[in-house]
Amino acid sequence: MAKTPKIVDMKVIPVAGYDSMAMTLSGAHGPYFTRNLVILTDEIGHQGVGEIHGGDDIAKSLESCKPLVVGQEIGAYRSVVNRLRTGSWKAAGNNGEGLQGLDLKNLKFVVRSEAAVECAMLDLLGQYMELPVCELLGDGRQRDEVTMLGYLFYVSDKNKTDLPYLDESNSTDPWFRLRRKEMVTPEAIVEQALTLQKKYGFRNFKLKGGVFEGKEEIKAIRALKEALPEARINIDPNGAWSLDEAINLTKDLHGVLTYAEDPCGPEKGFSSREIMCEYKNATQHMVATNMIATDWRQFYHAVSLRSVDIVLADPHFWTMNGSVRIAQVLNDWGLTWGSHSNNHFDISLAIFAQCAAAAPGNITPVDTHWIWQDGQELTKHPYKIEDGVIKVGNAPGLGIELDMDKVAKAHELYMSLPNHDRDDAVAMQYLIKDWKFDSKRPCLVR
Repeated sequence: MAKTPKIVDMKVIPVAGYDSMAMTLSGAHGPYFTRNLVILTDEIGHQGVGEIHGGDDIAKSLESCKPLVVGQEIGAYRSVVNRLRTGSWKAAGNNGEGLQGLDLKNLKFVVRSEAAVECAMLDLLGQYMELPVCELLGDGRQRDEVTMLGYLFYVSDKNKTDLPYLDESNSTDPWFRLRRKEMVTPEAIVEQALTLQKKYGFRNFKLKGGVFEGKEEIKAIRALKEALPEARINIDPNGAWSLDEAINLTKDLHGVLTYAEDPCGPEKGFSSREIMCEYKNATQHMVATNMIATDWRQFYHAVSLRSVDIVLADPHFWTMNGSVRIAQVLNDWGLTWGSHSNNHFDISLAIFAQCAAAAPGNITPVDTHWIWQDGQELTKHPYKIEDGVIKVGNAPGLGIELDMDKVAKAHELYMSLPNHDRDDAVAMQYLIKDWKFDSKRPCLVR
């Protein structure tokens, strides 16, 4: 009886790249971001790759997976991933809150380290079967191109710090020059969107809020809609607004906002799921989340309360199979699938594209931070965003090939860093002395 090839080697390679001083409710992005790569080699010489969030705990969890992965058939990836859920090392301290209060210390409990192994095994299986990964997920390929959105951020002045942010002021690319500069006004946000539209062709935009008072961020939303009247415009304050504030800020924005993402969070003894249900009832806005439905148990309660319309099912949280599985459920129930993003390399860009290609129904444009990292690719021929979409071809597996010289340099950068876990308070404290995260106060409101 024919069998699929076995895995003969598993490598876990932590890597780092450069970032802008982008601001969120959590503070200000530092000059570097970190990720973990998983590279699997099978007995016929194929190489499969996965990418997941950074940090030493996730790297340790992945290292603990090796005895459960090496020697296994690539065709048994579902069984392997299932064993990793319970058999791999997990960090202690999970308080069960997940991300509804956006405490980044909890991110490592939401990210599924086994998703990187699953991805690498699917990459190998696709190569063996000469099929793209999207054909191996759910009901197979649903579309040939995936619509992406332009992810807009307020960016602080890196020159107010002595941190080693990347300087691209001499770049010949207008977007590369702009993305490292200060952008804190509605006019600057509009310039950011127009520059992104010219480079990548975006027709959909999301502004990361939770930075200024809500009324100031709504000025930027209105300015975006005025400058780009045909575009879909969304805002994501990560639950920073109170229920009353969220209602008052957005109740008159029908025709301006396409959806509100996590506009409010837990308050007065009620969970985010209950509060967002009340927000939907009061405003009749479409609501998206990547904070209150990050696993099946949370999803059950969010749907039972009718708290959300759009679940941004990041495959790094759900695994690739889990993300497409929830896309099937959402489509059957008349709801909408999308995907959330964190800073990532081009391997994750391929992951998002393959999942979205397999997600049924009228999915929402997919998030990506890649535009902020573009130019730092770790593959030889990375996916491209052109005319606002990624075209998913017929190349087997993920359709990418690692550039090991670039991977080695990214690993060298990672090893040079004094800290590998994300802490947006460090950069933020250059702007506001002794700044501390507060889930109910925008980062510049102290």
